[in-house]
Amino acid sequence: MTHERGARIVDYSAPLFLAWQLTNHCTSFCLHCCEESGPDKTWKKELSKEEALTLSRQIVELGIPYVAFGGGEPLFVEHVWDVFEILSRGGTQIKIETNGLAIDSAAIERLKHLGISSIQISVDGSTSEIHEQVRPGGSWKKAVDALKALAQAGLEPEFVFVPNQLNVEDAVSAYDLAAQLGARLFVTGPMMRLGRAAAAWDRLSISDEVWQKTLQKIRARADSFGNPVKISAYPWDIRREAAVRLQNPQSMVLVVPDGKVKLLNALPFYAADLKKERLDVAWKKTIEAWRSPIVKKFIERMQENPELLLHANECWDPWDESKQSDQR
Repeated sequence: MTHERGARIVDYSAPLFLAWQLTNHCTSFCLHCCEESGPDKTWKKELSKEEALTLSRQIVELGIPYVAFGGGEPLFVEHVWDVFEILSRGGTQIKIETNGLAIDSAAIERLKHLGISSIQISVDGSTSEIHEQVRPGGSWKKAVDALKALAQAGLEPEFVFVPNQLNVEDAVSAYDLAAQLGARLFVTGPMMRLGRAAAAWDRLSISDEVWQKTLQKIRARADSFGNPVKISAYPWDIRREAAVRLQNPQSMVLVVPDGKVKLLNALPFYAADLKKERLDVAWKKTIEAWRSPIVKKFIERMQENPELLLHANECWDPWDESKQSDQR
């Protein structure tokens, strides 16, 4: 199916972009994780292999051009390569967000074969001490080795760095490391006040002023080097993004590990269940859910009460009026 050009979410017969969390399991227990993933955090009813492959085929049938995989750690899901194969053969571009621990020479060959369009590896420090303090259970060496190997293979990896109280002073050195490793992009932005990061917000977060000054320092360093690695900085914090999307929703859906289709990772609302419904039906329900007065009220109240973000990883019915009482 082809997509007609449009300016609003209702102008599209299918989403242009699908964010897919294959699992909530991860080998790391990152302090700033926005999904509360970890070694013991697999959801009980995550999509089975057959359910995941069925969804992959529906993505291709609907002509969705772009899918981004996060989690959890997507590359430790056994059927992830089967999912990638279906999407790649169907012409869907694939982005992977990973901690790099599963990327070895065999994985790199498979990624080259699939023509993956974007591979992002999280490196939250220029040294193992800083990185592994922010990301317990992670491995700085494996992440760095994966970035280097991907660059040498011509896959143009992207280096992801999230500034917080533990690593903000290391931001410029992290950019230097990205340049040394041959990364294509240095991806950064404000820490998301979601999941584990929301629970540790007072301990981990930096002020907007510190964030802006840090970004200026990174850009100055890049300029002094002749910009060997382009900088991609996310423009908003999560509350601002929710407010913007309420007025103009993206043509996208977020699929969480159990197949629920959510509106946005900052919101607890889901529009459909892909264990029971097809993706085309879920898309129509997503458009309708953005019109829910309950969703609107939640986003408006979130601007004044960021504690509501503690609900972000839950799944609420956007038409359930009983949830009004939860917006305390």
